[in-house]
Amino acid sequence: MKRKTRWPALVAALALLAAACGGGGGDGGTVECTEPDAVRLQLQWVTQSQFAGYFVANDLGYYEDECLEVEILEGAVEIVPQTVLATGGAEFGLAWVPKALVSREQGADIINIAQVFERSGTLMVSFAEQGITTVEDFAGRQVGNWGFGNEFELTAALEQAGISDQVDLVAQDFSMLALLNGDIDVAEAMIYNEYAQVLEAVDPDTGELYQPTDLAVIDFNDVGTAMLQDAVWVNAEWIAEPGNEDIAERFLRASFRGWIHCLGSFDECVEIVLANGSTLGASHQAWQLNEILGLIFPATSGIGVMNTGLWEQTVDVATGQIPELQGVEISDDAYRTDLAQAAVDALEEEGLDVTGSSYERREIELTEGGE
Repeated sequence: MKRKTRWPALVAALALLAAACGGGGGDGGTVECTEPDAVRLQLQWVTQSQFAGYFVANDLGYYEDECLEVEILEGAVEIVPQTVLATGGAEFGLAWVPKALVSREQGADIINIAQVFERSGTLMVSFAEQGITTVEDFAGRQVGNWGFGNEFELTAALEQAGISDQVDLVAQDFSMLALLNGDIDVAEAMIYNEYAQVLEAVDPDTGELYQPTDLAVIDFNDVGTAMLQDAVWVNAEWIAEPGNEDIAERFLRASFRGWIHCLGSFDECVEIVLANGSTLGASHQAWQLNEILGLIFPATSGIGVMNTGLWEQTVDVATGQIPELQGVEISDDAYRTDLAQAAVDALEEEGLDVTGSSYERREIELTEGGE
C-alpha cells in the first residue's frame, strides 16, 4: 500500500522555511532571516540611472534576500550625504571621494567601504568648430565650471598644463545653456547627464539634434587629473557596532548584484528607474545608465573594490587643489576594502560577472529633450 504524501502540509512547511530565509524573489542566495534589518541609503540626487543598481536591488528583492529592509532617500541641493551619515540620518550614503575627504577633515567620521565608480564622469565640452582639443587650448578662453567642489579636476589640469593664469574661469549653472548660447567656450559636463543635454538640443542651423561629431570632449580620465566619484560611505561609529559589518556586507552584496543585473537586463533596469519616479525621460535615462555602467565596469578587482592607484591619484589632486585639504595627510582608515571584497567573492562563487567583462556599450538614440 502506498503512503499518501501530505502535500498541503509539506508546501506550508516549505513556505515557512522560505519566509524564514528571506524569500524576496531575487536571483541570489538567501540568508537566515526572522526579521529584516532596516537601513537607509542616502542618495546624492533625485531618482535617476546614476543610482539604478540600488533601485534594482530593492525592486527585485535582492535586499530582501539579504534580510534587509532598505529605505532609499532621495537627495537635493541642500542635502549633503556625508552630513546625513555623520548625524545618524542614514546608515549608508553615496558621495564623491574628494567631497567626502573634505567632510572628514571637517569632523565627519565616515569611511568609504565600496568604490562603486572606478572612473570619473566629468568632461569638458566645446563645439568642434572652436578647435579646442587639449587642455592647453583653454588658454585665452572662457571656461565654465560649476564650483561647489566640482572644479578641482579642471584646476589641476590647468595647473598641469601650466596655463592656470591664462584661463577665464566662469561660473556655470547645472545646465548647458551657456555653451549652447555661446556665452562660454567650454562647459563642464557629466558624461551621463549634461553632455547628453547638448545632444538632446536642436542645432538651429540644421534643425536636427546635435551629434557627437559637432562636439569636442576632454576627459579627465585621459588627462590624468580624474578623481574618484560615487562611493558607498558609512559612519565609523556605526560600522564598529556589533553586527553592522555583517549588515554592510549584505547591503553591498545585494547592491552589487543590482548593478551586475543591469549588464544583461539593461532595458529592465531603465524601466525600474522610471517606475521609481524619475522626472527625466526614457532616452535620457537609457543614455545615463549606459554611461554609468561604463564608469563602473570593467572593474579592475571586482565591483566596489578600491583601485589603489586611482585612490592615490585622487588624494594627490585633492590635497593639491582643495583649500581645506592642502597640506593634509589623508589617513589610511579613510577607506577599507574587506567588506566589498567579501561581497565580490560571494557573488563570484555564484558565477556572476563581478568585473563586468561582459559589458558592451550600447548605441542609445537620444530624442529632443531626452524624452
